[in-house]
Amino acid sequence: MLKELTILEKISLLNGKTPWLTRDISRVGLPSIFMADGPHGIRKEINDTKDSYPATLFPPAATVACTFNKDLAYKMGEALALEAKEKDVQIVLGPGVNIKRNPRCGRNFEYYSEDPILAGKMASSFITGMQKENVGACIKHFAVNSQEKYRFNIDSVVDDRALREIYLKAFKQAVDVNVSSVMASYNLVNGTNACQNKYLLQDILRDEWHYSGLVMSDWGAVNDPVLSIKNGLDLEMPNSNGYNGKIIYQGYKKGRISEAEIDKAALKVIETVNKFKNVSSERADMEAHNELAKNIAREGIVLLKNDKILPIKESDKVAIIGEFAKNPRSQGGGSSNINPYKMESILTEIDNYTKNYKYFPGYSLTDDCYDELLQEEVKSEIENFDKVVIVVGVVNETEGIDRDNIQLPYGQIKLIEEVSRINPNIIVTLSLGSAIEIAFSKKVKAILNCYLLGQVSGTPVLDILYGRVSPSGRLCETYAYKLEDYITSKNFADGNNAVYYEESIFVGYRYFTTFNKKVHYPFGYGLSYSSFEYSDLIVSKKTIEKDEKITVFCKVKNTGNMRAKEVVQLYIENNYSSVYKAKRELKDFVKIDLEPNEEKKVSFVLDYNDFSYYDVLLKKWHVDKGIYKIQICKNADEVILSSDVERKENDKGFVEHQKTAYNLGEWKVTESDFASIMKTTLPPKSTIRKKPYSLNSMAEDFKTSFWGRVLYKQIIRMALAMLPKNASKSEKEYYITGATQMPLRGIVAIGDAGISLVNAEGMVDFANGRVIRGLIKIMKKEK
Repeated sequence: MLKELTILEKISLLNGKTPWLTRDISRVGLPSIFMADGPHGIRKEINDTKDSYPATLFPPAATVACTFNKDLAYKMGEALALEAKEKDVQIVLGPGVNIKRNPRCGRNFEYYSEDPILAGKMASSFITGMQKENVGACIKHFAVNSQEKYRFNIDSVVDDRALREIYLKAFKQAVDVNVSSVMASYNLVNGTNACQNKYLLQDILRDEWHYSGLVMSDWGAVNDPVLSIKNGLDLEMPNSNGYNGKIIYQGYKKGRISEAEIDKAALKVIETVNKFKNVSSERADMEAHNELAKNIAREGIVLLKNDKILPIKESDKVAIIGEFAKNPRSQGGGSSNINPYKMESILTEIDNYTKNYKYFPGYSLTDDCYDELLQEEVKSEIENFDKVVIVVGVVNETEGIDRDNIQLPYGQIKLIEEVSRINPNIIVTLSLGSAIEIAFSKKVKAILNCYLLGQVSGTPVLDILYGRVSPSGRLCETYAYKLEDYITSKNFADGNNAVYYEESIFVGYRYFTTFNKKVHYPFGYGLSYSSFEYSDLIVSKKTIEKDEKITVFCKVKNTGNMRAKEVVQLYIENNYSSVYKAKRELKDFVKIDLEPNEEKKVSFVLDYNDFSYYDVLLKKWHVDKGIYKIQICKNADEVILSSDVERKENDKGFVEHQKTAYNLGEWKVTESDFASIMKTTLPPKSTIRKKPYSLNSMAEDFKTSFWGRVLYKQIIRMALAMLPKNASKSEKEYYITGATQMPLRGIVAIGDAGISLVNAEGMVDFANGRVIRGLIKIMKKEK
């Protein structure tokens, strides 16, 4: 087919046709295929409107990760594929495996974990389930895309070890299960746009990992289309209104890009279309998917605290407090926002558990959630209840906007404090997409961390509250006492030009455990209504050898009186070394179901790479000699069983590493220490961008000139005009941020705003002071 195409037809394949379709060429029988957002539901828009078809709203990735259940992730991928086929969608744009570097990231709800092994294993199971049904998955966002502020042009400055050991590892696991497509991110990585980053797209993804699938851009992410295609991108989405196709053709005519390079990318598009073009439509069993969503939600709920108050007895008189009990916080905002085909809440389902309850709103969902009248109503009656369930959470979390803090709204905290003075028998349920400060923990007797439960935000919570199911979720991220405890907080979203990943490999629990920092609840933590006994750890080999595996066995027994599920977590404690390493790292996990007094034997298989780090001197993965510990743990802080294994020699060419600040037992790393491992001068975190502006400028840059400020205000008005009158505060923020922080080239490419290339060029002219010429172009209608 490729041989039959003209050069212009080949180039046309490198751009989308519409916001969601690849380009077809009927002359040679090549159809379009359809893509849709879908990490936790299929969001297919109705006739190019912002409304979407009803679909199952599954719990987002943050909740799925807390299940620690790979089988559930597989089944979720399978179910989403069936709904995709019913809606004639060939590629689902998910899952997302970006690392939860800091809890303030507004899109954390859409990502699995702070740990790349947990993220990678859950994502690869999801992908395998989806692609078994011959629907393509798209792993995203490649790579080092862990903040929303200035996400379109921020430079993620990261050292090679952190890049490979933390930020790329989950992507590698997806590639290992043949994910059909990879989405390159908006941001820069070490000074180069991800969509044209040869080191990422060609050297690592293609040459080192031998990836053979499609590489596409995030929507509107391409900066230089010629360099993108030359350096490993295959498809720009959506369509750039033909603008970038013309640039590629001009580059071809001038010798900047060869036909062979164009052919290589076009061939990947053709192969992907041919692979998925004949997928047959099937009727999805929506009720079965609803039950699957319930199972995921049940197993994703984490019991953080229980002072003998749970489970609730059916005879208990219970107060249910909180607007979220009636109108649940079920998902995050942005491109993953799903139109659920049904929705349940605690209030719609509680009659199936008890009639002995009363509901109080307790707080509003506006501003800081404080409502004095609603709180006074609660206080006037609350002493008359045996138990009090307060349903609270973060009100707004959305793509495009990072959180200002990690606290609950004032009105919710005040409610908990006021109720605790009158009735101490409080159970708090939390609805959120990422970690928060839980300063109120001593004022309550139980805490259920629910994350976000999708369309099934009632039954799973009540099943655990009333003891029909034992909680089995485990935290996918560390809950520190306060935001400042996260070492990443001082270098998170703190500039408009670059962000320093100064902590290197010490992300999440890797920092807290290595440097002996106390946390509120560690990674992997979660309580049960039952108890478990671990015994008989057996390790098949005591030495670590290349090309040889180590099998690990242990026994786990349910010593309680209730059927329950337990997550068995295997970590490796690293050797003493001149190479700085995390103290302990998760390597595998399994979830088992046990009846009372039942015992099961659990096994894991480790290979050489499980013990390795990336050696920047050898330029390869390496296991240096020393004693390592294979550990069976309850969580990242609590070791149950341990056995030593040894690596007796180093690879040829290994040299002892020079000690750095990262090797110290106490964290004293400075910016200059980070620059030393980067081996380069760090770019400025922030810059003032002045005239002359270009299509790569964002509207926020325009504020440095008079006419630019005029235009900036008008762009905000245009963004708000696109919203419905009842738009929420978070929706308004999302649109304003997108309009003012996305480069103009990206706004043209996405096309939602109806701004043509000529209009955008006019904006540039206007902001640069060429007012009349700019206005003429801005007013020009596209034919």
